[in-house]
Amino acid sequence: MTLLSHDRYCDEIARQTDQLRKVVTSGADLAATVPTCPDWSLEQLVRHVGGALRWVELLVRTRSRENVRDEDVTGSAGPDATGDAPALDAWLAGAGEAVVSALREAGPDAAVWSWTGDATAGFWARRMTHEITVHRADATLAAGLPYEVAPEVAADAIDEWLDIVRFVQRVGASEKARELRGDGRGIHLHATDAPPELDAEWLVELAEDGVRWRRGHEKAAVALRGPLTEVLLAFYRRLPLDTPGLEVLGERELLEFWLERSTFG
Repeated sequence: MTLLSHDRYCDEIARQTDQLRKVVTSGADLAATVPTCPDWSLEQLVRHVGGALRWVELLVRTRSRENVRDEDVTGSAGPDATGDAPALDAWLAGAGEAVVSALREAGPDAAVWSWTGDATAGFWARRMTHEITVHRADATLAAGLPYEVAPEVAADAIDEWLDIVRFVQRVGASEKARELRGDGRGIHLHATDAPPELDAEWLVELAEDGVRWRRGHEKAAVALRGPLTEVLLAFYRRLPLDTPGLEVLGERELLEFWLERSTFG
């Protein structure tokens, strides 16, 4: 399995930012609660994304070898006024442009602090791509707008999520993730509408020593089948398993066990 190129990640950050901006300027209620992130309003979610982009921009531009504090990131909080869609849109646009510029200038191999073993600008290009990909889904669901994502980006988002869960389990960053162990039973993800060359199927095994995963068509204790976008959002806990178009075949409780415990930490 091959990651997307650094340039593609940069392009996708720009594209995803523009699409999130369209939600901001759609006339949606910025004060509305985001159902998939109920602690946030739509505006708070957008501010979270824009703040994260500006934080990563500072890390990458300065080639920081250590974490940087939120208070050291200029403009990370966003515009002073709340409910001002044009100001929020302009601020988000600036954040997207700044981080893409920093990532392109750095290149994928530049040494930059990260919370994983991959301390490179390339890590942050991938991470920010999927940060926006998933949070844009949160925003569109809150605004009642349609959501689309390129198949190769959706598939890579699933890969990255599996890598993150495996990492936080290995370093003990999450008590819940530590529980994702077992007798080797597996979860099969099967995207029914993806082009064959994408190989959009996964096997996730809960072994005694932790999570293992690989791409491919293999039998498992439970399978989640459906269109790739819906599989992505269900696996990220953005859509319920009973969403029309999705099928759960086999031991549903094993899939629910995973969904309840798969976490950043």
